[in-house]
This record gives sequence, C-alpha cells and structure tokens, in this order.
Amino acid sequence: MNQEALKVLEARRSCRAYKPEQITEEALQAVLKAGTYAPTGMGRQSPIIIVVQDKETIHTLSRMNARIMGNPEADPFYGAPTVLIVLAAKSAPTYFYDGCCVMDNLLNAAEAAGLGSCWIHRAKEEFESDEGKAMLAKWGVQGDYEGIGHCILGYREGDKPEATPRKENYVYYVR
Repeated sequence: MNQEALKVLEARRSCRAYKPEQITEEALQAVLKAGTYAPTGMGRQSPIIIVVQDKETIHTLSRMNARIMGNPEADPFYGAPTVLIVLAAKSAPTYFYDGCCVMDNLLNAAEAAGLGSCWIHRAKEEFESDEGKAMLAKWGVQGDYEGIGHCILGYREGDKPEATPRKENYVYYVR
C-alpha cells in the first residue's frame, strides 16, 4: 500500500490565500501531467486543460467569475498566479465526470507538489458567454466544450487549515 499517496489525499485542503510569486515550471508540468492521467469514460480523454499565467487574462477571468456569482468586487481566484481551466467535449457522454476526474487529479497533484490549490466553479457559465467564447476562439480552442472548473494554483500564504472532522455515517458497509 502506498502510504505517501494516501497521506497526500488526506492532507489536501483548499487554499484561499496565495503568495504573488509564480509557481515553478517543474511543479506546473507535474500537476498537468497528473491531470492528463485522470480516468475518462472509455478512455476518450474528453477534457482539455488551459494554463493561464498572464495577469491580465487572470484578472479578466476573475471579473467574469465574480460577476456570475453576483459579487463583482470579489476576487474568486484569491490572487492565485496560475489558473488551470478544465473544459470537456460535450460529445462524450461522460464529459462532465471526465472533467471532474481531471480536476481532482490536478488538486491532489498540487498538494503532492507543495502547492496550494482550490476548485473554483462557474467555468460553465463563463465559457457559455460571448466573452468566454471569444476567449476560447482567441486561444485556438475549437469544438463544443463545457467549462468544468478552474484549478487555481500557487504557493500558500499562511498556514494550512486543519481538516474538519469526518461526518458520522460517511461509509456504509454491505458485506
């Protein structure tokens, strides 16, 4: 049994405060590789990952996301210097689940790489908008994709929170 892998899964916490410095290319590539090895229905690999490290683009995405959540003054990306956007091709019947598996791999790989991370929602609404569609076109993304989520990455500012206690009756056995 790989105890180190289990420790990573148990230690991961959402990060909502980031240092301004950019993550290393080595850490980024390790996280991305893990994302590409996520399970997908029938091995179709329906998701794609868009790496955004340009501050202006992150600001635009943050503004769009905040507007969708109804709080235009917020920064839903918490100052993270890297945003990974996961989209999945709607032609695959399992596209949503495939994209969620990619998100999970990205988050857990970030923990293993010593990075803070958080899953930020509203990518679906962002990339259904005219502004979002224009961004995808500008980036050369073609196809009928749905936004699954944003995995924000960076170096954690401050201490990692403790895990909340696991709820009772989380697991049921039928043996």
